[in-house]
Amino acid sequence: MYDYNNLPTERIVEQYDVIAAFHKKFLERSGVKLPELFGKNQKFTKNALVLVYLSMGYPKTRVVTKTELTHFMREFYPDTADVQQARHLGAQDGWWIVAGGRDNIVEKVKRGSYKLYTLERPYPSFKKGHRQKNLGNWEEIKSAYGYRCATCGSREGDPHFHWPGTKTKLQQAHKDPHKPLAPENIIPQCQKCNRPDRNRWVYDDKGRVIKLADPLFVKNFDKEVRSKIYKILREEFGK
Repeated sequence: MYDYNNLPTERIVEQYDVIAAFHKKFLERSGVKLPELFGKNQKFTKNALVLVYLSMGYPKTRVVTKTELTHFMREFYPDTADVQQARHLGAQDGWWIVAGGRDNIVEKVKRGSYKLYTLERPYPSFKKGHRQKNLGNWEEIKSAYGYRCATCGSREGDPHFHWPGTKTKLQQAHKDPHKPLAPENIIPQCQKCNRPDRNRWVYDDKGRVIKLADPLFVKNFDKEVRSKIYKILREEFGK
């Protein structure tokens, strides 16, 4: 583990400059946003601190647990209970951060851990403008679906169908993750359906999967299924 207990400001700034240089050369044109190093309170921002921590030793980065990130963050924000920045910086903001338990194709990382994979390419499913918001009337959208998850049918505020100990919370989910989160591309999904499947599938208005959003996810299928897909594609496209 890196010793951050006495990490000087100059070292953090130096590593941030490394990140900024890669961002300028490779990621800026893809719409990936570089977080500010300092906030209005003149303290390091949490997003910048997480990127600095994960990028140490780049390109030979290491797997970091959420516990380590939280311990590191408390050196600057003592009241931090749980660090969520690594997950948000990943699939949502475009930094290619491998999160454990998400069936990643490039690294095998345990649940509750993260690894910065590269600073030279954005997260595969990230699209410029992906986080654009024009949500219209969210209440009207939920009402049209009877305040139920379009995929599993769990009703907002009630116990979840499959996790009865969990209260259902509806979230604004993409029908097609390659398009902006605009009213015509929104379906309500519960937190259980939206989080694990985000960016993998394209849904229809009824919340049914109609196609893959990320073709690389095919690599997670078992060998028999991949073999059948291969035969279908070989017949269509030839050798």
